[in-house]
Amino acid sequence: MRILLATVYEPRSLSGVNVPFKIVGVIGASKADSEILRLAEEVGAEIAKRGCAVVCGGLTGVMEAACKGARKESGLTIGIIPSDEKKDANVYVQIPIVTGMGSGRNIMLVKTADVIIAVGGEFGTLSEIAHALNIGKTVIGLRTWKLDAAHIHHDHPIPNFTEAFSPKEAVDLALASISAQK
Repeated sequence: MRILLATVYEPRSLSGVNVPFKIVGVIGASKADSEILRLAEEVGAEIAKRGCAVVCGGLTGVMEAACKGARKESGLTIGIIPSDEKKDANVYVQIPIVTGMGSGRNIMLVKTADVIIAVGGEFGTLSEIAHALNIGKTVIGLRTWKLDAAHIHHDHPIPNFTEAFSPKEAVDLALASISAQK
């Protein structure tokens, strides 16, 4: 597998660690409507087309759809699984990371990703958004929580949070954010 990654993905360094590819986190609900699932699948496919890996919670819903899209484009998928069992990962996860941490795995997911794309989502997604913003990580929202009403400091927008209106725009913004980290 190392040879394949070295030939397919361009090596880069983030935070002093040589990572052979960019890692884009995709977060969202485990149960979502067909439109959100379609968007998540398109996000996953677009990430893979750009030579990046998808990291997600590894279960159903948005997570499975993003992995499915990435796999259709021969992309790499990583699932940070909340349970103690690899078998709990969706069928599109290539690398399951078993944590046994329940929702505590949300922090691992956010820290693993170079940038986060939130597609739809429920309270678990909101917690991942909050963890990401708390550590200064960029979050791109696609039909997700509206945070514009949550201005923290005198009507200034929340830093590092940007809304996208299509899967392609979400991935464009995500990769631009990673490039700005250099």
